[in-house]
Amino acid sequence: MHIVDGIVSAPVLLPATVAAVAGVVYGMSRVEAEDVPKVALLAAAFFIASLIRVPIGPASVHLMLPGLLGLVLGPAIFPAMLAGLLLQALLFGFGGVTTLGLNLFNMALPGFLIFYLFSAPLQKASGRKFALLSGLAGALAAFGAGLLVAGSLALSNGGFLLAAKLILLSNLPVMVVEAFVTIAALRFFAKVKPELLASFTRPTLRATS
Repeated sequence: MHIVDGIVSAPVLLPATVAAVAGVVYGMSRVEAEDVPKVALLAAAFFIASLIRVPIGPASVHLMLPGLLGLVLGPAIFPAMLAGLLLQALLFGFGGVTTLGLNLFNMALPGFLIFYLFSAPLQKASGRKFALLSGLAGALAAFGAGLLVAGSLALSNGGFLLAAKLILLSNLPVMVVEAFVTIAALRFFAKVKPELLASFTRPTLRATS
């Protein structure tokens, strides 16, 4: 759901950009040298997944993986998504340069919050409970991103209210897909590469059957 240049008002754009910069700085401060491959892997996954998009008005609907990136990367979701969004803007014209911070804020913040809400319960979960929590995290993060995009448009211009509502409605099936992708990815990582789930501030998540 990339928002393009020139349609968002400064009172919405500037605070979101400042918050996004703060998120990137904080995220980078939590990344150690051994974490770089993990951040790069998830940044690439985000870059590829969000290239497949369905345009809706001034934005677009696509997979973002905020729940997955948030749970695996924690605060580093901000620099990881920044890399993907910057390359998309420069190489494919998705989103924009002036809205880079806003798009990052809208997509990364929900995953960042999901990390703090779901990491502890997931540590104690296994089997079906692990899958349920993973799916819920993926769906809620996607919904949060859609809500922030819709809010950004609605607050910028009343004329975008219809587009904002359309984005929220169109994001409902995306939530379902995000839930299943998050479940599948976390269970796969837990089985074949459990160290990927060793977050920056939490112990390794478990997904035993």
